[in-house]
Amino acid sequence: MLRVVIISLLLISIILFTTTRLNAKVTTQDISKLENYNEGQKPVVLLIVDSLMDKPLQKALTEGKVPTLSYLKAHGQYYPNLVSSYPTMSVSIDSTLLTGTYPEIHKLPGLVWYDEEEQRLINYGSGTKEVLKVGIKKVLYDSLYNLNNKHLSKDVKTVFEDLNESNLSTASINGLIYRGNDQHSLTIPKMASFFNLLPKQLQTNGPSILSFGRLSQINPSNSKNNYIWKNLGVNDEFSALELTHLINNDKLPSFSIVYFPNLDHDVHKKGPNIIEGIEKVDRQLQQIVEAFPSPEKAIENVTWIVLGDSAQSTIMNDNEKAIIDLRKVFNNYQIAKLGKPVAKSDQLVFAVNERMAYVYSLDDQVSLQDISKQLMKDDRVDFISYIEEDHILVHSVDKDSQLTFRPNGKMIDQYDQAWTINGDYSILDIKSENGIVTYGDYPDALARIYGSLHSHNGRYIITDAKPGFEFIGEKSPTHIGGAGHGSLHKVDSLSPLLITGTKKKPANIRMIDLKSFILELTTKKE
Repeated sequence: MLRVVIISLLLISIILFTTTRLNAKVTTQDISKLENYNEGQKPVVLLIVDSLMDKPLQKALTEGKVPTLSYLKAHGQYYPNLVSSYPTMSVSIDSTLLTGTYPEIHKLPGLVWYDEEEQRLINYGSGTKEVLKVGIKKVLYDSLYNLNNKHLSKDVKTVFEDLNESNLSTASINGLIYRGNDQHSLTIPKMASFFNLLPKQLQTNGPSILSFGRLSQINPSNSKNNYIWKNLGVNDEFSALELTHLINNDKLPSFSIVYFPNLDHDVHKKGPNIIEGIEKVDRQLQQIVEAFPSPEKAIENVTWIVLGDSAQSTIMNDNEKAIIDLRKVFNNYQIAKLGKPVAKSDQLVFAVNERMAYVYSLDDQVSLQDISKQLMKDDRVDFISYIEEDHILVHSVDKDSQLTFRPNGKMIDQYDQAWTINGDYSILDIKSENGIVTYGDYPDALARIYGSLHSHNGRYIITDAKPGFEFIGEKSPTHIGGAGHGSLHKVDSLSPLLITGTKKKPANIRMIDLKSFILELTTKKE
């Protein structure tokens, strides 16, 4: 996912490149007083490998290039098709993982979205040019403070908060979403506070242990190596050293999430089928396993969960064909400008999440039907969806028909969710057999679309690009000849899940089901 891009942009902006060493002193979190996990209860460590996908992983396994992952797989459970959240962007996915809900509950709509109340575009760090246009200060504050302390809904608890209430300790290492019940300080480099980008310290709520690169760390040795200067510590090497530090000091908490961001950058740039980045991740995992007396002890003493947060799909290597420029699609409308207050004359706002986009109508005279019709003129668009009265309507560019649905009803899907569905099922590749609704090219399509369309206030449509294409607005990043994500389609939505150290398994192989699975592992004995 884009977490590595987000952090790179944010932290490079903070340190202003060469000024980091002017604030080289690092405050480390004291873990000496942290209580160990409950006796007789195995700690759970969840390793998120950003943009890890089944096909290249299987290739690396077959060629014998990832011995640590091979060992964990041979001694555990492997599922190639973990269903992500939607849009398939880091902040929405992480929020779903930690809260066990889709965006209609956790209220984080995507990497980019429009806040109707504040009348501004929220951007957590999509790309350098877009960030500069929106405003570095706004992006930094939204990403480093508002994301966890304001935008993530208070009406739902994270797994950190739930486990804390059960008197169990937790840790987050380099995760973007980390809200918990303990207060922490993020130490901001001096030059960032000097230029009034951020205060010297940001108070934030997190798990028992919060490691977030250079801003909050637990291993004093991390300050003495070169890894801290690479994305200010938000990198695979730093993550591995932080986790190893907990293991070596016998301070591994009941539950830890550890994020490995490096692979994502390689996939965005080189495409989805490369395996070199997976090999590099495996070497970091090997260091972690070697912190135990033997690999056997590693899986005897810890339950390991390794997953990719979502997939990425190829973006064709043709700038003219691959890019759907929403400014051109809606060239007859007044479009709000990035970095400027919304004007009374503005009719539309775009929130581009790579291969998915929100298009907002600010003008009562511009209906969602008008927006949909305009988008349907471009055959690179996959589908358009919006709320109409008491149901959700879905249009396909390739079909004259439509699909409508709403929650509750007599139709039960493969995840035991009830729906009322009418119209052309083929638009979302839905089938109904023996009284059960199943999903094809768009995994868990109904629940995920519903979650996106009820994630925040406003009059808007959601739209996806077909595989091979991506959207842009003003200053949006592109991935020509590489890979992107964001869409509902399976090419962006399915990733591998590996579980070692327990015979238990999630109720369903979906990101939304992992929180309850983690709670079961940490609070109930085998």
